[in-house]
Amino acid sequence: MVMKLPYLGSCLFLVFFSLVSIVASGSGKGLPILSFDEGYNQLFGDDNLVIHRDGKAVHLSLNERTGSGFVSQDLYLHGYFSASIKLPADYTAGVVMSNGDMFEKNHDEIDFEFLGNIRGKNWRIQTNIYGNGSTSAGREERYNLWFDPADDFHHYTILWTASHIIFYVDNIPIREFKRTAEMGGDFPSKPMSLYATIWDGSDWATNGGKYRVNYKYAPYVAGFSDLVLHGCAVDPIEFSSKRCDGTQSWEQLTTSITPSQRSKMDSFRRKHMTYSYCYDQTRYTVAPPESV
Repeated sequence: MVMKLPYLGSCLFLVFFSLVSIVASGSGKGLPILSFDEGYNQLFGDDNLVIHRDGKAVHLSLNERTGSGFVSQDLYLHGYFSASIKLPADYTAGVVMSNGDMFEKNHDEIDFEFLGNIRGKNWRIQTNIYGNGSTSAGREERYNLWFDPADDFHHYTILWTASHIIFYVDNIPIREFKRTAEMGGDFPSKPMSLYATIWDGSDWATNGGKYRVNYKYAPYVAGFSDLVLHGCAVDPIEFSSKRCDGTQSWEQLTTSITPSQRSKMDSFRRKHMTYSYCYDQTRYTVAPPESV
């Protein structure tokens, strides 16, 4: 089971973007929390998407018939996107969360993906970044978490600027991705929608497809709340900016990781990162230019 959390791409998933003083602490406190109808539309899944708490929370489920998903009503170019999420429990092999895009051949993507597992094994989290359709040069990283994401809600955030992408879990930065001149168009730079989906990824999600979704444990239900969409909305026809939340330019947010946060990020990566494309010598005989 794979859950792709809000992802940014020429349709983005990940549910999140924000202001300076708030982003500087990696926290979404103070940002407006949207009801589902204010910011999102159902993407697919019929009654597998259920709205709760007067529109402030939504459940996505996967069963033998279908998965489910939702998408932001606007396109965004840069911002702060976040949501509190509780993942399905028990046997979740093959379950995935993911997204879609509007630039079929040259799409951009920024996402959290949650990869389910067999009973007794924890969920794994994957971050991924594509630019200009560079899917053959994916920039994946995978991690274990220091908590069980099925026990309670936890906060997942993406900050995306013209030069910088930061992934947060519970306000702790876990990955920082900086734009370099050598990357060219491989850095995400197109307007994106935000997607959240849950679907059957049996062919690849758990141990390369060894363990498939077992619908004896269905429905698989993921909960979303505290939905924040904060950034520059873009006209879908002309791709011109039609609304930017807040007064601070996104470029000024690139110094938002404090020394304390950087220390926590370095500790997380040492203890919990299990894969990085930068070290994959089978895929890349020469490390990609942004790899350190």
